[in-house]
Amino acid sequence: MQCHAFEVWGCMRVELKTDALNQKSRDTILRIGATEEGTLRRQRWISFAEFVLGTVVVIGHNVYHVVANEVPILFVLGLISFRLRDGGWAAMGLEWPASWRRTALIALAAAVLRILLGALVIDPVTAPFWPPPIAPSGMNEITGHGMVALRWLLLVWTFAAFGEEIGYRGYLVNRAADAGGRSKFAYWAGAVAVSVLFGYGHFYKGPSGIVDSGMAGLILGAAYVLSGRNLWVCVLAHGFIDTVGLIAVFFGWSS
Repeated sequence: MQCHAFEVWGCMRVELKTDALNQKSRDTILRIGATEEGTLRRQRWISFAEFVLGTVVVIGHNVYHVVANEVPILFVLGLISFRLRDGGWAAMGLEWPASWRRTALIALAAAVLRILLGALVIDPVTAPFWPPPIAPSGMNEITGHGMVALRWLLLVWTFAAFGEEIGYRGYLVNRAADAGGRSKFAYWAGAVAVSVLFGYGHFYKGPSGIVDSGMAGLILGAAYVLSGRNLWVCVLAHGFIDTVGLIAVFFGWSS
């Protein structure tokens, strides 16, 4: 096509366009020797609008209780948005990892860091100012009850690990980064902004719980960016963190 344009038609310039969020098409265009010159502002404004909508949903449900639970809403919005605008869910990091071992190790490291920072930094810092975080309703029934613990474990690995990570890290971090031009700074800024939202997503826990969950969201966001936007890292890390918490409650090691 390019040879025909330049050699037969005598064109001086050939311009190729694709959706700013269709990474596969963008990579293909770059591989044939094209130079990326910019992103249409309209695409960035659409992404910004999606991020604002996500923010309204999170705050509207958790703070003002005027919207249904944000997790299924963000989950569905994210999957639809990436399917229509990005060509598939692999663009948010839901593709088969090159190495599951590396993915699991990064997730484990993120989980350990989150647990240690929560116990050694966040809890001591927030304790003088606020009461301990409020546990989710029904957590007191887990201690010593195997079937109850198993039901919670299923909830952890579906609603929390899979649902929240697609909604927060997979969807909102990417849309925030899209609005910022997809630079490295934009991804990190998106991860920080979404960690604040993630904290408010646990508003029921009280002030100390908001800070603790915000810190957890920041670690998960950092793991997402540092792993090359491998969302499986966040899903596994989130599952590991909550599983450790469930084990502690089941054996009575945590109040």
